[in-house]
Order: sequence, then structure tokens, then C-alpha cells
Amino acid sequence: MIKMMIADDNEAIRGILTAFASEAGYKTIEASDGDEALEKFRVEKPDVVLLDVMMPRLDGFSICREIRRESNVPILMITARGEDYDRIMGLDIGADDYIVKPFSAAEVMARVRAIMRRLERPAAAEDTKSKTLTRGSLVLDYDECRASISGKVVNLTKREFDILTLLAENRGRVFSRDHLLESLWGYDYEGDTRTVDTHIKRLRAKTNAVPHPDWQIKTSWGVGYSFEVTS
Repeated sequence: MIKMMIADDNEAIRGILTAFASEAGYKTIEASDGDEALEKFRVEKPDVVLLDVMMPRLDGFSICREIRRESNVPILMITARGEDYDRIMGLDIGADDYIVKPFSAAEVMARVRAIMRRLERPAAAEDTKSKTLTRGSLVLDYDECRASISGKVVNLTKREFDILTLLAENRGRVFSRDHLLESLWGYDYEGDTRTVDTHIKRLRAKTNAVPHPDWQIKTSWGVGYSFEVTS
């Protein structure tokens, strides 16, 4: 059974989300403040985390940073504010998605399902009898959800790994931002393609930390992104 941690200091919100998650077949773990959320995360090891930004003791951003030091578990940030700063900051520190209050519990669960579908990619790899994909110095391990360049592991979030995998599997093909949103997020983001740009920026920063002159994530201005072999 998939375990979901719901960390929010609002008891009513926790109750609604827990009810929807339980009905969908998830086991839920609740936390009402930042310290409790981090402690329960380490003990319970949930499969997905719903994380409120504004919480007592430790805020959601701080918890997200701590979790990312230990795990690539999918994280969906919940914020009461809709400013770009909050959204971009959440993505920059490793969140996979975000949603702005007020929201419907049904929408939250739809986004969780979209994230969890991404976790099924290793099973698809099993069907093709290939557990890894190699593109020059880049090796993608589907079973471990791990990327390495010239033997050095690059610590990617699940979303970053999925983006790199989709591009590398289709080398030379340019994916528009809308196509990436539809393929990887699995629902309408109401045209907010900047979330793709933020993930690509972070993905590049991590992969560029290890030299790889034989390939690149290329930007086709006004079109989208592609994986290009350069040598």
C-alpha cells in the first residue's frame, strides 16, 4: 500500500485530504508542524509527501531541503500564496509539484496520481527488457531511478529524472513545454510552462557539474528542449 504523508498545521485540511487519500487506497500519515513532519518522514518513510509551506517550527521549504538531502521521494508543496517566488523557490529546492490554496481535494489527488504514475516507469522498462539506457557518458538506471555521468551519480529528483529520461529516450526530438507538461505532469497546468523551464534549469545545473562533452540538453528557442548527442 502506498504511504502518503500529509503535513499541514490546519487540522481541517489534513482531515479532508486524509479522507480523500484513504478512499483512494493510500495509507496516510499526518503531521501538524515541521518538526513532527520531519521526524515522521524519517520513521515512516512515505512514498509521497504533501507539504504545506507555512507551518510552525520548520516551514515547508526547510523540510523539503532536509528531505532532499536524504531521499528523492515525490513532494507536492501546498502554499497559501500564489506568487511566482513561492512556486519557483519550491521547485528550485526540489519539490516535484505545487498547488495553491484554496484547492479542491479531488485536484490534489489527481496531481498525486500523476506523480505516482511517473513511478511506474521502471515497470515499463522491464517490459522492454532493458533496465538501463545509455547515451554516451550518460547512464539512466530505471530500477534505481538514478542517473550517472562517466560513472559519477548525479542526485536528481524523480521529476528531473523523468525529464532527462524522456528527452534521452527520444534523442534529437524537440519537446515543447506544453508537451512536457502533458507527458510528465499528466494534467493541465493552465499554460504555466515556466515550471518546465525551472526544472530544466535545475536539471542542467546538476548535470553540468559533471563534464559531458558528448551530449547536451539543447534549447530550441520558441520551440522547446531536446537531448542532443554532440560527439
